[in-house]
Amino acid sequence: MTDTLLQVRGLTVGFPNANGPNTVVNSLDFDLARGGALGIVGESGSGKSMTSLAIMGLLPKGAERTGSIAFDGTELTALPERAMRSYRGDRIAMIFQDPLSSLNPYYTVGTQIMEAYRSHRTGVTRRQARAVAIEAMERVHIGDAARRVDHYPHQFSGGMRQRVMIAMTLSMEPELIIADEPTTALDVTVQAQILDLLAEIRADTGAGLVLITHDLAVVSEVTDHIVVMRDGDLVEQGPAERIFTDPQAPYTRMLLDAVPRIDDEIGLLRTMHTEEGR
Repeated sequence: MTDTLLQVRGLTVGFPNANGPNTVVNSLDFDLARGGALGIVGESGSGKSMTSLAIMGLLPKGAERTGSIAFDGTELTALPERAMRSYRGDRIAMIFQDPLSSLNPYYTVGTQIMEAYRSHRTGVTRRQARAVAIEAMERVHIGDAARRVDHYPHQFSGGMRQRVMIAMTLSMEPELIIADEPTTALDVTVQAQILDLLAEIRADTGAGLVLITHDLAVVSEVTDHIVVMRDGDLVEQGPAERIFTDPQAPYTRMLLDAVPRIDDEIGLLRTMHTEEGR
């Protein structure tokens, strides 16, 4: 066992076309320490989500992946699909940004958590899987979990559906959690709750976390290392504290300048109030 849980070297993802390959991730390198939290930040189209899909082995049809992705010393790119399934969802789990489209509206949330759990645990009865589902929902602070396990996705708010997806992830007890824009479309209060929950899970389980977002304010809450991407390229990376206090790349400084600041908001409100009083 090494101190590095995930090591990515020279990761390149492209889509062939008549004019040559369209590269969406270009020779990306980064490491994630065991139990660490890494933020991958960039605007839409920067390649951050494609990076997560490449790690999971879930790239769209036609995509070409080169480079190395080593998880706990095992080269994932060399694994056949059947072997990769034993890692995906079990040792490496992913939380997608839109829980409404990830959950099947025709089945209760408990049934879906149970199905995911039983697909990776042989010999588990439905009764045992149901108990695991209820416990997982309680761990993500869904009240009255024993009753709500039988509810359908539409009976939950957006923030609660995201908690259900996190509960499904937790039921597998993964060593690595990849969260792809997990707070998108949630209001600020619910965003904070989900981020607090991810930090709590990391502290309780020791799982590594890769958090993908376009918002630097989000990664500042829960990550200790940041990778900044633009147009598929690595712009810069480093400890979170250094990225926030001493960014080296102009693009990183631009992203930081785009983060809303409470003192700026107060100043704007005061200006508006002054102008209205004239």
